[in-house]
Amino acid sequence: HYYLDARLITLSSEGALLVSRVLLNMLQDYDVDAIGGMTMGADPIVSGVAALGCLEDMSIDAFIVRKQAKEHGRQKQVEGPSIKGKKVVIVDDVVTSGGSLLQTVDAAQSAGAEVVLTTCLVDRQEGAKELLDKRDLKFEPVFTVKELL
Repeated sequence: HYYLDARLITLSSEGALLVSRVLLNMLQDYDVDAIGGMTMGADPIVSGVAALGCLEDMSIDAFIVRKQAKEHGRQKQVEGPSIKGKKVVIVDDVVTSGGSLLQTVDAAQSAGAEVVLTTCLVDRQEGAKELLDKRDLKFEPVFTVKELL
C-alpha cells in the first residue's frame, strides 16, 4: 500500500516549474485555451501552467472547479475566466478511479467548454483510463504508477 502526495512536488518552487514545463510541452500538441481541475490538487498545477505559458507566449488561462457550487457570493462551481466556447484540458495531480476527473469534465462541459484532453501527473492505473474511454475522453497521464514504482 502506498500514498502519493504530489503536493510535495507541485507546491515546491522547483517542482512547480518542472510540472508546468512538462504539461506545457504536452499541450503544444493541442489547440487549447485553458487548463483546469478540481480544487485542491489541481490548483498549483493550473496556476503554474498559466504563468509559464504567459512567459513563453503560449496563452493558456487557468480555472478551478469546486466539488460543489458555493452557496453564497456568485454561487459558481467553475472559478476563473469564462470557459464557455473554449477548448480546455482537465488535469489532476494523482488519479485513481477517474471519478474526480470525470466530475471536473462534467462541470467544465456544463460551463460550456469543449474538453479536448484529460491528464494527470500520476495515473495509479485503477480504472481511470477505462472510465474516461467510455466517455470518449482522451487521457494522457504524465506518468503511470508502474513507471514510478
